[in-house]
Amino acid sequence: MTTASLPELRRAINNIPSGELPELCIRLARFKKENKELLSYLLFESDDEPEYIRKVKAEMDGFFNEISRSTPYLTKKGIRKTLAFANQRIRYSGQKRTEVELLIYFCKKFRKEVPFRGNITIKNIYQRQLQRIKKTVSMLHEDLQFDFGEEIKLLE
Repeated sequence: MTTASLPELRRAINNIPSGELPELCIRLARFKKENKELLSYLLFESDDEPEYIRKVKAEMDGFFNEISRSTPYLTKKGIRKTLAFANQRIRYSGQKRTEVELLIYFCKKFRKEVPFRGNITIKNIYQRQLQRIKKTVSMLHEDLQFDFGEEIKLLE
């Protein structure tokens, strides 16, 4: 995901109805470090959530490719970096469905690409994400709970 430049943001803000602007500013104030990224999401990507999810998944693929598997410490560090990125993007969206989709994708990639059977710390990271997914899925609509429930069973 590329961050829009300040002039692009300014033009987009000018096109927003004045009633929505205070809401965007209040939400923006909650985040200090990544203000431009959040504003880019709110202005350009919030309308097309599936495309946003696809872009975040593609960036997560890049993070997983960069993980060093030479030592458990470096592997854990790379996993946490990837998870921090995913959590940041989940916060931007604020939608439970997006959270579940990205975390399930994270767990699938984790199982496929990271050897964690012998390391308790790495295994615990995976288990915590599964618990988080289950907790979030329980807040969704029943139909979505069923759909995501099938995927969670495959991850366990």
